[in-house]
Amino acid sequence: MCGICGEFVFHGGMASAGRIEKMTDAMAPRGPDGAGVVVRGSIGFGHRRLKIIDLSEAAAQPFVDTAAGLTIAFNGCIYNYPELRAELAARGHAFASSGDTEVILKAWAEWGPDAVSHLHGMFAFAIHERASGNLWLVRDRFGIKPLYLAEGDNAIRFASSLPALLASGGIDTAIDRTALHHYMSWHSVVPAPRTILQGVHKLPAATIRRIGPDGEHSDRTYWRPDFTRSAEDAARAPEEWRDMVLEALRVSVRRRMVADVPVGVLLSGGVDSSLIVGLLAEEGQAGLATYSIGFEEAHGERGDEFVYSDLIAERYGTNHHKIFIPSEEMRDNLPAAIRAMSEPMVSYDNIGFFLLSREVSKTIKVVQSGQGADEVFAGYHWYPPLAASNAPVEDYAAAFFDRTQARMAAHVNADYLPSRDESLAFVARHFAEPGADDPVDKALRIDTNVMLVDDPVKRVDNMTMAWGLEARVPFLDHELVELANRVPSALKLAQGGKGILKDVARQVVPSEVIDRPKGYFPVPALKYIEGPYLEMVRDALTSQRARERGLFRTEYLETLFAAPKDHITPLRGSELWQVALLEMWLQEQGV
Repeated sequence: MCGICGEFVFHGGMASAGRIEKMTDAMAPRGPDGAGVVVRGSIGFGHRRLKIIDLSEAAAQPFVDTAAGLTIAFNGCIYNYPELRAELAARGHAFASSGDTEVILKAWAEWGPDAVSHLHGMFAFAIHERASGNLWLVRDRFGIKPLYLAEGDNAIRFASSLPALLASGGIDTAIDRTALHHYMSWHSVVPAPRTILQGVHKLPAATIRRIGPDGEHSDRTYWRPDFTRSAEDAARAPEEWRDMVLEALRVSVRRRMVADVPVGVLLSGGVDSSLIVGLLAEEGQAGLATYSIGFEEAHGERGDEFVYSDLIAERYGTNHHKIFIPSEEMRDNLPAAIRAMSEPMVSYDNIGFFLLSREVSKTIKVVQSGQGADEVFAGYHWYPPLAASNAPVEDYAAAFFDRTQARMAAHVNADYLPSRDESLAFVARHFAEPGADDPVDKALRIDTNVMLVDDPVKRVDNMTMAWGLEARVPFLDHELVELANRVPSALKLAQGGKGILKDVARQVVPSEVIDRPKGYFPVPALKYIEGPYLEMVRDALTSQRARERGLFRTEYLETLFAAPKDHITPLRGSELWQVALLEMWLQEQGV
């Protein structure tokens, strides 16, 4: 887990060590244990290191294999690297380090771009080939590790964070109108390749991009989700599916134990994180550290789920850390949490993960977390109505989207409003793709491979890496997801959602954490904005910079200021927090 960056100048131009150093320095929190820069002619890589596997300097990056003519900058973790290393050694490759970075490089030397299909893990990496002059950029199947791009006429820069690209200078910071539409419609989700800024894009998940010395490039999608089911699948009993999912999840959790430092768990007390704790206990991990966070209640809405996390911690005898954040402390840390976002993300639990990661990083470097279970196993409220839907695109948007096109026109100034409903059009295109015929499957596919990438997964990466903490997500093991996609949607929708996963959990954890209402990471103060929080968002939205930018209609803002609690989105979010968060993010990034 680290931060990577680089610059590739076309037609024989020279890469700038100064720009690469600025990007590298901007990512210092992602990798507090070391830094490196390699510049050779038209190509330069930068790296910030968080030592998790092979703690020696032999695994420092950027990693150069002179004999193979390859240089790599890598962010992530390859969980099956010991097995791959043994296979590559048997094929005649010699290793100078004991970590996973060099394994990727040797795999590339052996198989070229097909090496990616051999990797189990989360990763974003850049490889430069001396012989061909090509730069290759690669992102993992679920976009767990980020990769941002700034493309110019004669060069491309890349980095693990958008702010790092801004630090390099010369980036077009105009607002992308289609991205703004997505942000305002889709609860801040902006699908790749767009970002809110016109001059920055992101490499889509499961993508390999080849960039030649002349700037010509091509993309290949190396993995796609498939929801087709065989006749054998259709005949399986629920108990067989349960046992298959349990075994796949055991393998996934076991894979994510690989590290040369201890591995803990972010324990919310919900079924997902509780199941991870139970499976780690089955694997015999002793002295497991678990961490939970809570906030002050507001308007009678509780700000923690400690009763459930305490139950699991006691059941498995974990070294449990319970962290309570007073409202004033949360408010004081909001600007830093917003600065840590590579893109504006409206979900309240950003600040929760930010402060939880701050505390966790004081005692541990690696955690497992439960993100992805709701998207993979149908845990959200909008899936059941789709089961009998004759208009899945419209029904999905009605349950998920924060605004219709008509309401958007009343909220966003005309200069920033696209001529059509870009977000609805995106969903329609995605739902029409082959490989998922059932409306529930269509929704699960877009949520797992689009929404999840650019909301929950991005949120966890940004907030944990702001404190040099690595978060691993076992529910996004690609083999587990491939199996889950084949499970009939009726088994996932059962028991109020995640039925098959709840059946799995009953084999491992106490029923008290399974048979209860679905919980969220509660931060009531950001839902019911009042007092100092209202002053904070009003100041941001009425500042000179906000007025000059003119994103939102004045009459709409005045309506929000007058009664924030009256304007809550279908996903129980505050409209005022949504618009304020975007403006505050732009200001924190110096835009």
